[in-house]
Amino acid sequence: MNLTERYNELYRSSTRKIKNGAYQTDLLIDSVNDRRFGIALLIRPPENINEKIQLFLDELKQVEPSQYYYPNSDIHITVMAIIPCYEGFQLDQVSIPGYIELVQESLKEIERFGIKFKGITASEAGIMIQGFPEYDILNNLRNSLRTNFKNSNLEQSIDKRYTIQTAHSTVVRFRRKLQDKNELLEILERNRNSCFGSFEINELELVFNDWYLREGKSKLLKKFSI
Repeated sequence: MNLTERYNELYRSSTRKIKNGAYQTDLLIDSVNDRRFGIALLIRPPENINEKIQLFLDELKQVEPSQYYYPNSDIHITVMAIIPCYEGFQLDQVSIPGYIELVQESLKEIERFGIKFKGITASEAGIMIQGFPEYDILNNLRNSLRTNFKNSNLEQSIDKRYTIQTAHSTVVRFRRKLQDKNELLEILERNRNSCFGSFEINELELVFNDWYLREGKSKLLKKFSI
């Protein structure tokens, strides 16, 4: 299944669940007791792309103001969740220089590449911008990270929850009952193929992060240039 087909299948399945009221609300978004943290390698879209995303989010906010909308500071594409977030994980449990070294090793043969943000898709718990990477460079990087970390003695749980295969960016999470799911679905359909722009990837971030990659609860560990 290619990337377009994967996004299409996700959209069909998830919008059907939303229509039938089978969507999921995240009860931990506003919890002060959420202690789920991890380590991830990220791509950050540039501000001009984020601003176009915010215009789309503004439209959604008119219909569903109570949902959780990502601010520009938190919008990202996950390259790899090296340690997917789990309850109680803290930085002092691991040696950060080792993680930095293995990411640098994984990036040695990686060239700059572009990503196009075109169209939206959904999950049963939120809404995502579809990302389409140029060539196969992102997959090559992910495979290199998998190999290098799984051959190391460092704590990692790559692919433990699922094997990441897309380049999407989650921008909305459902945290309340939807007020008007039919109008929401109409907005999604209108924006199904909206273009948010293309950008070149020349920098990656290794971060210690909470479940939602919120700026106030995340810590930059290292920036890598490619």
